[in-house]
Amino acid sequence: MGALTDRLQQIRSAPEGKQIGAFFDYDGTLLEGFSATAILRARLKSLEFTAGELLDGLMIGLRGCESEQDYAEVLEATRPAFAGKTYVELLAMGEQLFKQDTAAKLRPQMWQILRAHRARGHRIVIASSATRFQIEPIAKEIDADHALATDVEVIDGIVTGRTLGRPLWGPGKAAAVRRLAAEHDMDLAGSFAYSDGNEDVPYLESVGNPAAVSPQRGLRAVAESRGWPILDMTNPSYNKLGMIVRTSAMYGSFLGGAASGFARSLWSDDNTMTMQDAISSGVDAGLSLAGIDVAVLDGKEYLTSARPCVFVFNHQSKLDLPVLIHLIRDHATGVAKKEIGQLPVLGQILDAGGLVFIDRGNSDRAIEQLGPIVRKINEEGYSLVVAPEGTRSSTPRIGTFKKGPFHIAMAAGVPVVPVVLRNVGELMWRGAQLVKPGTVEVRVLPPIDTSEWVPERAGEYAEQVRQQFLVALESWPVTAFADGQMTRTMGIFEWQESARDE
Repeated sequence: MGALTDRLQQIRSAPEGKQIGAFFDYDGTLLEGFSATAILRARLKSLEFTAGELLDGLMIGLRGCESEQDYAEVLEATRPAFAGKTYVELLAMGEQLFKQDTAAKLRPQMWQILRAHRARGHRIVIASSATRFQIEPIAKEIDADHALATDVEVIDGIVTGRTLGRPLWGPGKAAAVRRLAAEHDMDLAGSFAYSDGNEDVPYLESVGNPAAVSPQRGLRAVAESRGWPILDMTNPSYNKLGMIVRTSAMYGSFLGGAASGFARSLWSDDNTMTMQDAISSGVDAGLSLAGIDVAVLDGKEYLTSARPCVFVFNHQSKLDLPVLIHLIRDHATGVAKKEIGQLPVLGQILDAGGLVFIDRGNSDRAIEQLGPIVRKINEEGYSLVVAPEGTRSSTPRIGTFKKGPFHIAMAAGVPVVPVVLRNVGELMWRGAQLVKPGTVEVRVLPPIDTSEWVPERAGEYAEQVRQQFLVALESWPVTAFADGQMTRTMGIFEWQESARDE
């Protein structure tokens, strides 16, 4: 086994409880890259960036940052980015930049480590030299217990840009960790910490289980000399032209199957089944051309044994739809807004494909709107496929489950079947337009009997099912991915791409 799988097993055998800390640096550790670049890009686009700032930035870049004094100068140089804005405004800016830019740089392997720590009930802490505006969004996304950051002065709700207290750089970060541990009676000797930076040696030394994450040269040398785990987390890069070709082939096959199915459905006795058969074939071909394999690690029998049912899945990316079509194939329906059904051609195609259109704008009649879906299940034997989160999250986090799918299951008297997707978002990131090759891993959980459920407790049932998703992802077999990579077939496609590049 490699360093990553060893680390996951070490976490799973560690003591449970909040007395054990899991401390995570942000830039370069949880994140592949630096969150400040998103702020810099935003300032350049808004033309707020001055010549003085540019010169200061160039000088700092040439000189480097080797001490707390150097970092204090970095903070002073970036002061114009914050000064004069309200605290609320800066938090909102950080949230927007995270969703639009930074979230796409999160290391999926570190997310798996986070899940393992959370499963043990450890105290999750972000410890970063960045400002609170940069780390607050990720702290919320991972449900961190604490966020240690470099704070700035706020007067009457307006940020001055001046630093408050000691910056969390180098020894300052280590001191902040020790203070937090003392306040909460934590066992630092049994705790874990992660970082990539040379300056974070004192911080890593403050715990009994440090790890260097894709470390800089200085930290790598220290880690090697002290026997600290080194978690190299570099995912393969792909030729852009190859990605465009694969993505075009996938969409082309999907649309070709839909067009063929729609044409054949016009004179078919069962236009929906004709349409779904053609789309399934087109999706199969498209995934193959894109270099994507779908591996059901366990529970494959539940894809057919409990039908009709309500299939619920965690929503990660645009790739979810073809993956679910590949898995479930036919006798399935989904839900779309009635406005989509009224669109020329597309509305007709989706209607022929078996979708049910509802008026989502009328919240007062939300339960009544479920009637057509229930009839589709009961009268035609179709299963509903739905993402109870509603919309895609900007991270692999499982969001709150809406009650609608569970009301439908109760009204139709059918079971709920959870379909857990682990890494769809890594092959086609949320908001991305191009797909990467690799293996999508799936676990289908046992059907959940809804015969004893009552509508008044729909929210409770939704949370119980959500917890099953969380447990499944936290306990994902560590042998399911290679060390430092999150999909088993990456090595094959890596070789193919490098051969093309040569």
